Amino acid sequence: MQQGEGTEAQVTWEDQQNINKFGRLNNRFHELEEEIKLAKEANESLEDAGNELILSDEDVVRFQVGEIFTHMPKDEVESRLESMKEEADKKLERLEEEKETILAQMTELKKILYGKFKDAINLEED
Repeated sequence: MQQGEGTEAQVTWEDQQNINKFGRLNNRFHELEEEIKLAKEANESLEDAGNELILSDEDVVRFQVGEIFTHMPKDEVESRLESMKEEADKKLERLEEEKETILAQMTELKKILYGKFKDAINLEED
């Protein structure tokens, strides 16, 4: 591997492990971004459903369970929506925390790898 000044940098086993770990973390980071996007959309859908339910003046409403719709009392649907929103919020929070942890690990690995290889390695996305 060549550095910008033309001097060679030896890649040790530990360096290769750090590069591989960075690659795995980067892949997981992108997966998490997509999962977070989907979780936010699910939260918005649940919020919209809750708002529609509030506006509804019917005592029995249709509620989707799996692939079918069933008629359920409005109060029961409200409680189910609340528990679904709580679960979705917890999932989103867990995903955000994992994303932050991965970003911190990636930043640390960047410091290590750029410290040794300088211009000879590119860890930035284009």
